[in-house]
Amino acid sequence: MGRDVPAVTFSREDRRRYRDKVRRSLDVLARMLRESRFEVERPQMGLEIELNLVDDRGEPAMKNAEVLAAIAEPDWATELGQFNVEINIPPQPLSGDGTRLLEESVRRRLNRAQERAARVGGHLVLVGILPTLRESDVSEGTLSANPRYRLLNEQIFAARGEDLHLVIEGTDRLDTFADSITPEAACTSVQVHLQVGPQEFAAHWNAAQALAGPQVAVAANSPYLFGRQLWQETRISLFEQATDTRPEELKAQGVRPRVWFGERWITSVFDLFEENVRYFPALLPLCEEEDPRAVLDAGGTPLLHELTLHNGTVYRWNRPVYDVVDGVPHLRVENRVLPAGPTVADIVANAAFYYGLMRVLPAAERPVWTRMSFAAAEDNLRNAARFGLDAHLYWPGLGEVPASELILRRLLPLAYEGLDLCGVDPAERDRLLGVIEGRCMTGRTGAAWQVDTVRSLGGGYEALRTMTLRYLDHMHSNQPVHLWDV
Repeated sequence: MGRDVPAVTFSREDRRRYRDKVRRSLDVLARMLRESRFEVERPQMGLEIELNLVDDRGEPAMKNAEVLAAIAEPDWATELGQFNVEINIPPQPLSGDGTRLLEESVRRRLNRAQERAARVGGHLVLVGILPTLRESDVSEGTLSANPRYRLLNEQIFAARGEDLHLVIEGTDRLDTFADSITPEAACTSVQVHLQVGPQEFAAHWNAAQALAGPQVAVAANSPYLFGRQLWQETRISLFEQATDTRPEELKAQGVRPRVWFGERWITSVFDLFEENVRYFPALLPLCEEEDPRAVLDAGGTPLLHELTLHNGTVYRWNRPVYDVVDGVPHLRVENRVLPAGPTVADIVANAAFYYGLMRVLPAAERPVWTRMSFAAAEDNLRNAARFGLDAHLYWPGLGEVPASELILRRLLPLAYEGLDLCGVDPAERDRLLGVIEGRCMTGRTGAAWQVDTVRSLGGGYEALRTMTLRYLDHMHSNQPVHLWDV
């Protein structure tokens, strides 16, 4: 979850001081890495799940403040739009029946939250982009009340100096302008966290980058935006554009976007934090009193406030995370490519697929990233977002193959192996990876089901609304999407 910030106005002195603090924090991080001050890897699962809110008609409900007041639990929080909320699931063990316990825990929390949200006319939806969302629903007036979001909105538009231009070519075409970052709120995701030791971080991040395309292909769940059928996972392109601080001239100069796949394989987690400092000016130049050098010299663990806040405004699809728990620092890979939904069972299956592969690929004798270009990994993500399981993806030893073939022939066997190495109960392993296999065999992802259902209903907004209500019913059944009827 993003850090809350106060409503403030920034001066030139604020920005200079912040830059100095960020660079000082970067030096301290480098020293901590040299001195091996981090907690070692633990095989645990951590999730953040973003959700949409709808009313009884399946249309956006601008009620997150009322819903959160009704839920009244600390693991729920606001998200960018008034039609969004987020739940943070604490890290849990992966071994044994941990995946089943995770699924039951998430389902129980959602059921309890849904019961309370319904009292104020809200319903929770796990979906990458809410199909009934209209352009009139994403304006500055529908930003959440949290000052962080309004401040981000002000700073992004101050950097751009002009409205956002959103252009997505899919089955239909979207070409529109936005005067706030609220279109970003349409993008609701599941963020999967993996704690990693410093020495292993680069291998894990590189592996996660290589996996981004296959992950999106098999989990696509965002085919509609503003009434138009666009990509299978439209959220990828929308998120990139909705937080872009660059006018056209800076794009032409090669200035990096803040939603960023990256541009190279890395050799250390330091590479990522250093790139953040080198390429991206501050959006939220807020300084804390902590002197990270003094804290470290005294034998303490610095929180590196400025560095972590800056890192939180660079939206990598696989983001490095520095955190301190009980005085002990650790590092995580935050995987951000997955859409929310369609069910909790699907979410946990997506996570199990990822965790299994991340147990094997980073330790391979000839790692995948040494046998494919970084550009190929980025192209895979783009193609998967556009075409889902119909995408053709590159993989070493196979060449360009359909995404479903890559997953069935190469990645699923590795995921089985990885979950075995993690000590996952075989029955749980088979059940969850069977969900991934089922999608590949049937071709039915959340996106495919949405498109097929809308077509069967004749298209148009009423079809989208009816489909959304059917989606809600299926979601609550917790039956994986490849088994849903159209």
